[in-house]
This record gives sequence, C-alpha cells and structure tokens, in this order.
Amino acid sequence: MGELDGWIHCPRCAAPLEVADGRATCPNGHVFYANSEPTACAVCTDDRGRVLLARRAGPPFAGYWDLPGGFLEEGEHPLDTVRRELREETGLEVEPGEFLGIWVDTYSEDGSGTSTLNLYWAARVMGEGGGRPADDVSELRWFDPDELPPRGDFAFHIADVLATWIRRSG
Repeated sequence: MGELDGWIHCPRCAAPLEVADGRATCPNGHVFYANSEPTACAVCTDDRGRVLLARRAGPPFAGYWDLPGGFLEEGEHPLDTVRRELREETGLEVEPGEFLGIWVDTYSEDGSGTSTLNLYWAARVMGEGGGRPADDVSELRWFDPDELPPRGDFAFHIADVLATWIRRSG
C-alpha cells in the first residue's frame, strides 16, 4: 500500500485531491509526496566485540531478532535518533561510528506496509552495563559474530545488515 492510497481530501483545506504518480495535489496549491519513512539503527558492539540484538515485542515480526533503532522524529538528526532509540529500547548510551549503509524496506511482514528508508551505523556502548529491554523490545542478547541466529530468525533486512557489518569489520 502506498502512502497516499486512500487520500481523498486535502488535510490542510479539505478540498478534493488528485492523486497520481506518488503525489497528491490540491486545487488550492497544496502538494503532498509519498516518501519512505526514515529510520536510524545501530549495530551496537561491546568491548568484547559482541553485537547486541533486540527481540521485537510487537508486530511486525513479533518475536524476531532486530537491531535497536527506530523512526526519526520530525527535524531530528539520524545520529540523534540512534542515541535516543538505543537509550529508549536498551537503557544504553552509545556513540555511533562508521556509517554502514542504507536499506529500503517496508514496515510489514508481507511487503504491504509503509516504505522505509533505513540508515545503519556501527556504534559502541559508552560505560558499563549490558542493557535492559524496554519500549518495544522483549529481550536483549549479546552475540559473538560467529554465533548469530539463523537468517530466518531476523526481522526485515537485518541479516543483510549484519553480513555487511561482518564483512567490513572482519
């Protein structure tokens, strides 16, 4: 489903919309674009080189392993999102480092959800502690890179992100 599917009236003035080619246009000059929702996430490691995985508490992909992170708030810098989301989901303070890449996906298990633009960084834990699950995370676990769960146990495109991280760090 596209972001503008089902849009009939302008959310600013209630005039009828013309929706075509990823754009909704109002006769009063308002234009809205279908954009991917941005996220910022981290492959977080500790001093022993282990990576932190978070088990998703709710849909989509409830019970699957994920990397901590989440959606940007309006006007928020992606690196600030990484820090905020890691604090909210794990209680850990982290410092993002190397940018790992961009993955495009949908926020659903069947590809019908909102399109997402997912930014990933490597990050290091600052200070002590192993973290605690919070927010939309049911479990946290540290894994050695050679003992990660099987590909089918990951949500979204996380197995591909981890494969990229392993290639670059190893």
